[in-house]
Amino acid sequence: MTTKEKLDLIVASADDMKAEMIETLDVHAKTSIADYFVICSGTSDRHVDAIAERVAEKLTEQKEKPLRVEGDRSGWVLQDYGDIVFHVMRDEQRQFYDIETLWKSMSANPDIP
Repeated sequence: MTTKEKLDLIVASADDMKAEMIETLDVHAKTSIADYFVICSGTSDRHVDAIAERVAEKLTEQKEKPLRVEGDRSGWVLQDYGDIVFHVMRDEQRQFYDIETLWKSMSANPDIP
């Protein structure tokens, strides 16, 4: 599965579960940890978990499993697929940490090819 196919499947799966404010950040020139971050919000802890579960389920169907998962039942779930890191969180946490602004304002890293 290509990165683009995986990215499209993550976004579509989150959208199917009514995730809010789905945003894709291209971070490949800023960090070596991933090419993209996908960030979205859920309306409650249960909704956050349901979105994360659906994304994991759809990617597992395509033989893509996360390298690691953090934050189950905490209001913020992170799934690391290597080239894509998927974040789903409650809106309060998303506003507090504001990772979109952090990564958008970061300059490209000249050491990354």
